[in-house]
Amino acid sequence: MISDLRTTFASTHPDVMLLEATDRDGVEAYLLSRCLAIPADGPARVERAGEGNMNLTLRVALRGRRFILKQGRPWVEKYDHIAAPWGRTLVEAAFYRAVEGVPAVGGRLPRLLDVDAQNHVLVLEDLGMCGDFTSMYQGQSISDGALRDLLAWLSALGKVRAPMLTEDLANRGMRELNHEHMFVLPLRDGNGLDLDGITPGLSSEAEQLKNDAAYVRHVEELGDCYLADGPTLVHGDYFPGSWMRTSAGVRIIDPEFCFMGAPEFDYGVLLAHCVLAGADQRHFIEVLGAAAVEGLDHDLLLGFAGVEIMRRLIGVAQLPLRADLDRKRRLLVMSRSMVLEPQRGVACGA
Repeated sequence: MISDLRTTFASTHPDVMLLEATDRDGVEAYLLSRCLAIPADGPARVERAGEGNMNLTLRVALRGRRFILKQGRPWVEKYDHIAAPWGRTLVEAAFYRAVEGVPAVGGRLPRLLDVDAQNHVLVLEDLGMCGDFTSMYQGQSISDGALRDLLAWLSALGKVRAPMLTEDLANRGMRELNHEHMFVLPLRDGNGLDLDGITPGLSSEAEQLKNDAAYVRHVEELGDCYLADGPTLVHGDYFPGSWMRTSAGVRIIDPEFCFMGAPEFDYGVLLAHCVLAGADQRHFIEVLGAAAVEGLDHDLLLGFAGVEIMRRLIGVAQLPLRADLDRKRRLLVMSRSMVLEPQRGVACGA
């Protein structure tokens, strides 16, 4: 079923080419229009590249070469009834430009091959048929080496300075969207989320947090910190779905949620997903230790981690967790502790 957002946009923006995985002719016409292909290349092979939430992402194979087409539309691709900032792919392009001269950062990203501002399409290097790290949620542990690579990348990212791109990288629309789904919607009464349909009994656990005035107030304060501008370039969605396992090591994708703000956010999200995946305690210690070396605010980091745990359990952006009600209850208790008592660190037991 075609959503109202899609129908309205198509009728009001007839000059914008909307790509589709099922429309090979349309994709081929687009490639020719951008000089990304020539007629002699013959038919293109077009398929979806992964199951991303935000954007249409296509893998295109021509004679002897492959690349990724990534188009952001003014809706969330997986939930096309939810509006999303149309300019997010252009912000992502600004992120690539900001880090292209920093090998420790840009070297772990796919190469940016083309930017089509009219159609909001990025052409990116195809990293190949590699997998992401979401298998962590099914019990596959992250290696010490991979975690060190992820932390080293954040350290290098925190040193990037791009004054000419500061306004482009503010990304206020995407921050407001993420703020709503992370800090507001999960704790809003009558938010329409059928949590018992996910895990019977989960709605009752969510109600306990919604009725915890201190917790709700602290989450609101953390949301204000998230929305505040800062001097540091932040990836903004640093979770296992954005980390790729390749033959060349860990690679990072999808910085469309990037912004200039608090670096504690990326570290907090990384820590939260280590907790959600049931990683070893030494990995929690390593994340917190790396953040301390960077001089980051321990309490702010723990607070962001606690909120990320909460939103992944009782918000829209669910994960493929192997977790029954008892484990989710214990994780929500951890979320409360991390938000209200960050000095306790990451309390075990989930």
